[in-house]
Amino acid sequence: MTAFSAIDHAHMAEALRLAARGLYTTTPNPRVGCVIADGERVLGRGFHERAGDPHAEVFALREAAESARGATAYVTLEPCAHHGRTPPCADALLRAGVARVVAAIGDPFDRVAGEGFARLRAAGVTVDPGLMAAAARELNIGFFSRIERGRPWVRVKLAATLDGRTAPMDGTRLAITGASAQRDGHRWRARASAILTGVDTIIADDPQLTVRIDVTHAAPLRVIADTRLRTPPTARLLHDAASRVLIVCGEAADGERRRVLESTGAEIIALPMSGARIDLHALMSLLAQRQVNELHVEAGASLAGGLLRADLVDECVLYQAHRLLGPAARPLFVDALAAMMDWNLVDERRIGPDRRLVLRPDRKD
Repeated sequence: MTAFSAIDHAHMAEALRLAARGLYTTTPNPRVGCVIADGERVLGRGFHERAGDPHAEVFALREAAESARGATAYVTLEPCAHHGRTPPCADALLRAGVARVVAAIGDPFDRVAGEGFARLRAAGVTVDPGLMAAAARELNIGFFSRIERGRPWVRVKLAATLDGRTAPMDGTRLAITGASAQRDGHRWRARASAILTGVDTIIADDPQLTVRIDVTHAAPLRVIADTRLRTPPTARLLHDAASRVLIVCGEAADGERRRVLESTGAEIIALPMSGARIDLHALMSLLAQRQVNELHVEAGASLAGGLLRADLVDECVLYQAHRLLGPAARPLFVDALAAMMDWNLVDERRIGPDRRLVLRPDRKD
């Protein structure tokens, strides 16, 4: 195992900071940063901004120019070795004469998956992987989930009172959290490849599911789980140009309703059923095929509980307001069994007057 120096750690930390600049824009590609350095001296920096644009290594090599020869490249993901929308980064590093490549983590994509490292080593380049691998994986947690597990990283956003209630039982609309928490929620939306909600939420709240903060982002696909195609044709998200809308329904959904919704521009896909609802595992497979890395879920108690019961929730972002609604108000989950699981606290902080908890299931496997 390579003993990495303090200089190595400093340059990789900078490469990770660069990679994070693509947090909202690279989907479906991973977020990648690169630093070209000679000892302590930085010669070039770069990050991947969006699919189809040059990769991080290319931007860093352009800045380093001829000084890259004999230098070290610090990159947060294994350099690609295949022709996709852009040429292989491994070849670019070789042409530039880089002597050493320090990579945070290997690329699990089957057209790379060690081939980038192998090509560099075969040409005599020293390759040292594994520096700050956990941080690099976390930055691309959705990409790794889609490639390795065949499904997106599923993040459920919830807002509740101190007594675990989400709204008055009579359906009265009530903002549980303050403006700061609502803005923070839009940042989670912005980093996702798709936003999922259920038809009950569409009928009750008529949300647009858009990103309304001042960041450059790739507009997420909007997905509605609607077994019987009850989505009103007048729903607001069907009549804006924010992003595409996909409605997934059961195989027995009404054909006329399907034609009406398709006339609005929505895409309709029928999926197998699991009991009385759409098979949520089939939905995750479909979204992975659509290159969805991170799936952001804003749904009612039924769909959120169904995802939990199916063991499909990887992360929960819970905003807790300092107020009470009482036992007659709507609960977070309608399925008590779905809520009976252990969670690990990943992050806790104040967002304005509210508290935000980031939780992950305590899976023993």
